[in-house]
Amino acid sequence: MKNQPFHKRLRFALNGLCTTWKTERSFRTQTVLAFAAILLLVFFKPEPIWWALFFIAIGAVLTAELLNTSLEYYLDEFHKEEHPVIKQVKDVAAAAVLVASLMSLGVATAFLFHVLG
Repeated sequence: MKNQPFHKRLRFALNGLCTTWKTERSFRTQTVLAFAAILLLVFFKPEPIWWALFFIAIGAVLTAELLNTSLEYYLDEFHKEEHPVIKQVKDVAAAAVLVASLMSLGVATAFLFHVLG
């Protein structure tokens, strides 16, 4: 699988997005919220820095969720039995998504104070 042409690597990545979209309710929710956030930007037409902050925050949340999902797929496949360490690994990965989501919420809150305050 190494050194594949760009179009094949792009297809692998798009397959991963589609798989995650189909199987993970959290990813679908986060994606819908990301589009809502972008619509907020379109409506308020803020300075470019806000666009950058929103896209960094959105990217962080979706990236964390994709990594969390891939880790869960792997662990569920190769460690079907419950194990305390596996639970800790999954909990920490979920915490990464939570931290990214809270950061994103902080950016949105700061933006709303900026435009409404």
